Amino acid sequence: MNELVAGIEDGSLGGRLWLYSNYHCNLTCAYCLTASSPKAPRRALPPDRMVELARQAAELGFTSVGVTGGEPFLIPEMPETLARMAAHLPVLVLSNATLFTDKLLARLAPLADLPVTAQVSLDSADADDNDRNRADGNFSSVVAAIPRLLAAGLAVRVATTGAPADDEARARLCALHSELGISDADHVTRPIVRRGRAGDNAAAVPPSTDNLFPELTVTAEGAYWSPFAPTITGGRTDTDLLICRVTEPLQHAVEHLLHIVGGRPPGAGAVAGIP
Repeated sequence: MNELVAGIEDGSLGGRLWLYSNYHCNLTCAYCLTASSPKAPRRALPPDRMVELARQAAELGFTSVGVTGGEPFLIPEMPETLARMAAHLPVLVLSNATLFTDKLLARLAPLADLPVTAQVSLDSADADDNDRNRADGNFSSVVAAIPRLLAAGLAVRVATTGAPADDEARARLCALHSELGISDADHVTRPIVRRGRAGDNAAAVPPSTDNLFPELTVTAEGAYWSPFAPTITGGRTDTDLLICRVTEPLQHAVEHLLHIVGGRPPGAGAVAGIP
């Protein structure tokens, strides 16, 4: 058993390799840790590179691949890229669920037979509350998209950024996603991280190796400690949680991560991991 596999099995490392497909987005969310927007620099990983990283990840012992951004479906080749990656490992792709036109859904249909899951963002059962941090009309787009994705045969999860305001708000949100066909097991809540547009949010989680679970994350600019790490401040990528610039071969970045993790006890630092 290699050191990476042993770390994944004992809970000291995440088994999912995260890839930032791009940094630009059709939305400008108020708490976006990467300060993504339609005008943001793309910082994109080429599709062939993402497939190659998935191949190497499988050989090294990772258990899955996560694709995040930005909005991954702004990459024209994304449906086919996900299929190619899924030939190597199960894939989780994060999306704001606002771009799923009939044409795009038709291109996603082949993924129904592959280990690909779409994780879509929904923060509240109240349209105004949801759209306040995202964009006008976001709630209605997401609520319409989820049944269409399920009808196309895709696996779907719902992710909520920031805890609901109270128990009643949480109950209403859970009732909504259940009505849309998403079980409680497929609903995850992610913290707001004190980076990007949430950099002055005192209630947000401050990112560090002490409170972010180590999940190797690759961007066009290097390898990072966590998918919460390659954030943007003042138009520049933060480097305090940069592991290394070299990501080819992927083994190089893995070795750097293992060196940094060192003697951390199993499960240490799992405060703010993305499920």
